[in-house]
Amino acid sequence: MKNIPTDLLRTFTTIVDVGGFTQAGELLGRSQPAISLQVKRLEEMLDAQLFHRTGGLKLSEKGHILYNSACKMLDINDAVVARLSTPKVSGTVRLGTPNDFEVSFLPVLLSKFSRAYPDVSLNVVSDVSIKLRAEYQKGALDLLMSVDDYPSHKFAEDDFIIERLSWVSDPAFSLDKNLPIPLVLYPEGCIYRKRVTSALNKADIAWRVPYCSSSLSGLQSAIKAGLGISALVANTIPDMLHTDEDKQLPELGLVTIGFNYSELSPAAALLLDYLRKGLKHSQSHRTASNFSYSDNTLLPAS
Repeated sequence: MKNIPTDLLRTFTTIVDVGGFTQAGELLGRSQPAISLQVKRLEEMLDAQLFHRTGGLKLSEKGHILYNSACKMLDINDAVVARLSTPKVSGTVRLGTPNDFEVSFLPVLLSKFSRAYPDVSLNVVSDVSIKLRAEYQKGALDLLMSVDDYPSHKFAEDDFIIERLSWVSDPAFSLDKNLPIPLVLYPEGCIYRKRVTSALNKADIAWRVPYCSSSLSGLQSAIKAGLGISALVANTIPDMLHTDEDKQLPELGLVTIGFNYSELSPAAALLLDYLRKGLKHSQSHRTASNFSYSDNTLLPAS
């Protein structure tokens, strides 16, 4: 029975996540030739071609299978290492997160954290960012993940990612050019709402709001029912919705997603580290899944 070294799996998944051999080498502290040799060794061990060698960096069918399994294997490995090598941590962390993330990658990430640190209790509050900031300023939250304007945000370096705000609708929805654009939005004070209405006003496009809710699931249901269109960042757009890049609507610009905190308990500091890595990983993995890279230093000829 063959045993796959975890360092080879980590190299392979990192290549996919960051979109290139050179980028993976920079992140892992290895040269590009060393990264290529590791992948070649992995392919020889499994007798499988993991990447197509033409048309940019694209996973083969077997590469897709390995990637999904490798991520699970590395998650288990990292959870075990964290539990055995990290001093026992306990306590309660009060975390605030935007509604957008309560049904996207965040539940999976928090589940992994809880498995690694079972003695840490998480109290999670989800709402629009403006309300969460008010709670954070009152001291009701230990750690806050929020959405802010770009580039005028106040997040510390390495504590945020930049995302593009995109129009979304149900795939079957079509706009009537003779009527005001129907909008499905969060309440007043939401950055998304401000960006949407400002962009339409600037373009002199009429609009109305037939549905408003502070619940992400409510907004998604309204969009799916055809009540109107909305805007979300790529991290939170579910598969059931369509990104509207073909309706000639005005650009909504960029936003930042980041973390607010001051003095953190050991448990909160560990959670912050998990969230930082998870947020950046979700961004790079989503980009990598498009397979639109052109890394000309793929694999040595076999």
